[in-house]
Amino acid sequence: MAKVEIDEGSGFCFGVVTAIRKAEEELAKGGTLYCLGDIVHNSREVERLKAMGLITVNHEEFRRLHDTKVLLRAHGEPPETYQTAKRNNIEIIDATCPVVLRLQKKIKQEYTLESNEEKQIVIYGKNGHAEVLGLVGQTTGKAIVIEKLEEARLLDFSKSIRLYSQTTKSLDEFQKIVAYIKEHISPEVTFEYYDTICRQVANRIPNIRKFASSHDLIFFVSGKKSSNGKILFNECRKVNPNSHLIDSAQEIDNRLLAGAESIGICGATSTPKWLMEEISEAIKSRI
Repeated sequence: MAKVEIDEGSGFCFGVVTAIRKAEEELAKGGTLYCLGDIVHNSREVERLKAMGLITVNHEEFRRLHDTKVLLRAHGEPPETYQTAKRNNIEIIDATCPVVLRLQKKIKQEYTLESNEEKQIVIYGKNGHAEVLGLVGQTTGKAIVIEKLEEARLLDFSKSIRLYSQTTKSLDEFQKIVAYIKEHISPEVTFEYYDTICRQVANRIPNIRKFASSHDLIFFVSGKKSSNGKILFNECRKVNPNSHLIDSAQEIDNRLLAGAESIGICGATSTPKWLMEEISEAIKSRI
């Protein structure tokens, strides 16, 4: 019978753990609790909390709320969200990850700093991602977002650059962007960069590579919206082409199980441990 192992290093990062704990604590008190956007990029965990009473709203719906409680998830929010809350008498339960909060403050300080030089504030991140929207909001929408190295080539190298990164992006890609800017920026201007990638995420890459390479078959459990999930799944595939992205036991193709002697289950920083355990049990029952 095949051995089935769950990666001990996978599962929620501390930012997500804190957000979910705060939601559970508030829901236990009774009363209505809204969450601005999905609390985590995992539909199964969102459904679990919905069953406990958590109501997810988008920004448009949030602006129509009054005299209630709203939880802000780990990704963080732009300043206008807090302004709306104050205006509408909304009590904010702030679960912004401390790593994201520090980054927001850094960007805001840089943006409001009096300076004679013309600067471009550049964020390496996914356009439209919740965290990135919160970061761009610190600059009243002026920051430039680049998703990959190719887009760094479009920057104005005759102007100073301050480079930051979304906390869950690839460290390797960030370093390539830094090297490219250093090579092309004018000697007349300044370039400063801040590696703001969360080590809880970055440090998972060597661990997940090791885990994926030690099994015949890998099931990587992640919500399809998770950008961190995409990064970690690609790392699995690099070392083990027999890696498959799933978000529930229903997505497992039984044909893959035939002949596998060692099956590994791992996931993103937004993947709950209970879901990986559920998938492990489903696999064991099928083999």
